[in-house]
Amino acid sequence: MSTLHVLSHSPFGDDRLSSCLRLLGANDGLLLCGDAVYALQAGSAPFKALQARNLEQRLYALDEDLQARAISNPAASAVDYPGFVALSLSYDKVNSWL
Repeated sequence: MSTLHVLSHSPFGDDRLSSCLRLLGANDGLLLCGDAVYALQAGSAPFKALQARNLEQRLYALDEDLQARAISNPAASAVDYPGFVALSLSYDKVNSWL
């Protein structure tokens, strides 16, 4: 069963990202939104952790949040809100890390 994991909290404030990465299955996707997009800052420890997981085809970021924080990174596929809905429907379940 595939899961889309949704993270919205900064990776610098707690350990949600590292916990999520430990539980991420081979068919799971990861969507970063809100302050979680800061994990895409090149050279940061969270970015290195994402790179180590080889999530190229399963890593997404909400475009609006990337733009609001002036982050551009080809490591994540940018999605808009309709894309977020489509992603949610393409996975068996969605897990929001609150």
